[in-house]
Amino acid sequence: MIDERLLEILVCPACRTKVRLEGERLVCRNPACGLRYPIRDDIPVMLIPEAEKPEKAERRDQGPGTTDQGKET
Repeated sequence: MIDERLLEILVCPACRTKVRLEGERLVCRNPACGLRYPIRDDIPVMLIPEAEKPEKAERRDQGPGTTDQGKET
């Protein structure tokens, strides 16, 4: 498990947005980025080439009429 103090300071290396823990992955909170970083042997692997890209539909948490940045169209 990731220590809470470490989780508070980790950011996505691609966009510098904070990450959240989702199962065995750290997920970028920026909906336009959304990269998912693996955790191996309780160590976060914060390398962009190791990250999984989100499905396009998964990145859009907003409803109809919004863009990827969450702004109304």
